Amino acid sequence: MRIAVVSDIHGNLPALQAVVRDFQRRGVDAVFNLGDSLSGPLLPMQTARFLMAQDWLHLAGNHERQVLTQGPGQWSAADAYAHAQLGEREFACMASLRPSLAYDDAIYLCHGTPSSDLEYFLETVEPGGVRIASAQELQSRLAGVAAGLVLCGHTHRPRVLRSAAGQLLVNPGSVGLPAFDDDRPYPHFIENGSPDARYAIVERVGGEWLASLITVPYGHEAMVRLALRNGQPDWAHALCTGYVPGPAVATG
Repeated sequence: MRIAVVSDIHGNLPALQAVVRDFQRRGVDAVFNLGDSLSGPLLPMQTARFLMAQDWLHLAGNHERQVLTQGPGQWSAADAYAHAQLGEREFACMASLRPSLAYDDAIYLCHGTPSSDLEYFLETVEPGGVRIASAQELQSRLAGVAAGLVLCGHTHRPRVLRSAAGQLLVNPGSVGLPAFDDDRPYPHFIENGSPDARYAIVERVGGEWLASLITVPYGHEAMVRLALRNGQPDWAHALCTGYVPGPAVATG
């Protein structure tokens, strides 16, 4: 079984279409989408319609929850833009999604961690920046999940780790937004250093799970211009360069 894993599309339909062309060329049996699909100053409605036409397994991310449950004065600019562009059909589809689930005994999927759509799984944020999670932190965040393959998103950082029990833990990175900054729980940056779209392919060979982290170029310039037109220069810079504007905080 070969599975394409996408996450954190953030309404970037051209990036998603480039990823789809790439995994169709490679050949996959299923596609899992780990959430944060629409929020952002790009193409939320067009991306929603594309995703709703696919026979993929979809999760909700924290931005799906925020768009549905927060309101004016609470939304980020990205969530407010997505909410204004979407309709009742799209909201109903978002509301039907879960932030985590066991696909079967062998595969577990979550947007953040099994217990939170906001928690980083494979990274830890400290006052000085972001580091790789320790073995003890991974064990705690697994929260008793025993599946041999655990898929997560949210951090936009492509990474593959193994738990102390030998589980393969895979974050495919972000299809649509290669860099961002946040102030929770401490101010930090995530930067991937290129405008390319990211995704992963996982497959089971001889009883073992293998993972490939894949980088796909696409015509990002149009999305840079769209972000600027919609009043989001920070998004435009991230989409153009893979870095956040201004001085960076160390990440690992």
